[in-house]
Amino acid sequence: MSPLPSSTGSVQIQQFYDKGLAHASYAIRSGRQVAIIDPARDPQQYYDFADEHDAKIVAVIETHPHADFVSSHLEIAQETGAVIYVSKLVKASYPHQTFDDDQRIVLGTVELHALNTPGHSPDSISILLLDELGQTRAVFTGDTLFVGDVGRPDLRESDLVGGHSREGLAAQLYQSTRQKLMTLPATTKVYPAHGPGSLCGKTTSLDLDSTIGKEVKTNYALQPMSEDEFIRVLLEDQPFMPKYFGHDVVLNKQGALPFEDSVRAVPRLQPGTPLELGVVIIDTRPAAEFRAGHLPGAINLMDGGKFETWLGSVVGPDEPFYLIADSQIALDIVIRKTAKIGYEGTIKGALLTPRELTAMSPAVDVDQVRQQPHDFTIVDIRNRTEAQQPVFEGALLIPLPELRERAHEIPTDKPILIHCAGGYRSAAGSSIVQAALPEVSVLDLGEAITSFQPQPVH
Repeated sequence: MSPLPSSTGSVQIQQFYDKGLAHASYAIRSGRQVAIIDPARDPQQYYDFADEHDAKIVAVIETHPHADFVSSHLEIAQETGAVIYVSKLVKASYPHQTFDDDQRIVLGTVELHALNTPGHSPDSISILLLDELGQTRAVFTGDTLFVGDVGRPDLRESDLVGGHSREGLAAQLYQSTRQKLMTLPATTKVYPAHGPGSLCGKTTSLDLDSTIGKEVKTNYALQPMSEDEFIRVLLEDQPFMPKYFGHDVVLNKQGALPFEDSVRAVPRLQPGTPLELGVVIIDTRPAAEFRAGHLPGAINLMDGGKFETWLGSVVGPDEPFYLIADSQIALDIVIRKTAKIGYEGTIKGALLTPRELTAMSPAVDVDQVRQQPHDFTIVDIRNRTEAQQPVFEGALLIPLPELRERAHEIPTDKPILIHCAGGYRSAAGSSIVQAALPEVSVLDLGEAITSFQPQPVH
């Protein structure tokens, strides 16, 4: 992003975007001082930014304890001596300074002001950037306000993360948007912590920044409505919550171990090492290679754009697992992605593809599916909102995040056909069902699903 001009120089705002987690973090530089907002697990990019500008990281700000990724705030503070700023409501257990309404940080020639904006979480803050003249130039909204959306208020309901009701947080979000964010100058730039595809919202725009004026005009959640209507609209059709979300909130409140040290600590197994029975095996190879041969009971979770999210949706945070890839480079990539959600400590072993792959997956006859769909028990593993437009009449709906727990609900009197929306999830889903029901033929419709026209909903 280009620097924001000011009257006596410039302040630079750099956005770092991780497509896999749809996560945006920020470096703000004024002179030779840098503040980092909502950093990703791997801090190297922020060190590189500071070095490139001969500057020093002096502050790390957490808008809230994130649910969908592990933050490197503690590691950056330990490495650079920067101060961590976070709301007092977080009750963080790492060294920090509280940062709440009316508190400010001086950064070079500009100031950063805290704004308590609860709703996505009870401890969320937004950060205002004020220039040398005291004018509000930008707001870093964390998960409170996205481009085209607001943060979901239903991630803090379990006792593990505070037991806050979604209705109560939604009511707080109504007040935070109306009384705090929408009162900012229309020209104020909006820099959120997430973009399209994030499970922290439901209709996030493709744009990665905006202005308050544009959001007030176009964001559905900022339109005139009563608090009750806002709560109703906000809570309907929220996406599923992956298994790892609560785990990451707790981990971020404590502060995570250094990234590279954690990656190096993952056990690398030599070829031929016997694997412990009953421990789930995550095979990250492409679906075609997996179908041609794999270890019995393995789950095919291909390395791809959303690997981290699906790993944390299929595998629980306390569940040990093996990780398989075809090359050392590929293995290192998936280990690092696993660490981004704080799962590296439960990898029982990472290994290259074993030579002995005794299990194979049957091929699907797409023409038979098209002409005789009733020959199969069809399982739709899309999310519930996607499945409101069914592809096959009478299909059994079990979303992928629920499939390991619910596979035994599937009738076994016919071959089982698994489909999703594009093929990625069905590779995982068919392997999950085959592992649970080894006596039945389980077929993956794969990418062929795109050739089936959705039937109208009557």
